[in-house]
This record gives sequence, C-alpha cells and structure tokens, in this order.
Amino acid sequence: MARRRSRRTPIVPEAGKSLDAFKVAVMKQEGYAVSPEQPDHVKFEVARTLGIPLTSGDNGQLTTEDAGKIGGQIGGAMVREMIKMAREQLKKQ
Repeated sequence: MARRRSRRTPIVPEAGKSLDAFKVAVMKQEGYAVSPEQPDHVKFEVARTLGIPLTSGDNGQLTTEDAGKIGGQIGGAMVREMIKMAREQLKKQ
C-alpha cells in the first residue's frame, strides 16, 4: 500500500507559487473574495459562506465532513478549470 504524504506541499516544490496564483484566479471566478498575497485565506471565505466555523489555529472541533466541504469547494473548482483548459488545448490540436 502506498504511503500518504504527510506534508501539504506540491510534489514539485517550484510549482507552489503557480498553484497559488491558479487558486486565486479560479476562486475569484467562483465569486469568492481572494487576496493574491494570501491565497490560503480563501478557505476562510468558503467556510464562512458554508456556515462552517473555521478559525486560524486549532480547529479540533471541525468535523471531517465540514473540512471536506471546504476543501471540496476549492479543489473541485480548480479541477473543473483544469479539465476545461485541457479540453480547450485538445480542440486546438
């Protein structure tokens, strides 16, 4: 069985800034207030819109389901945009 990565860093560390910029662009398209200087703060905006009490620091009271709702909104939007971009590239070929 494959071991899970314990750190939340990209497999290619140099891609981190590009991924953050992509997250900001996608979440702005989704209508969220996102600062390019603080791309990770979008999770607080998403949590607020979902009515989930996410705070900076310890969130031990947060259920796995609620954490998944927050991450799902962000990751899902990013994946949808990547699929759209890939389709557009394939059409051009």
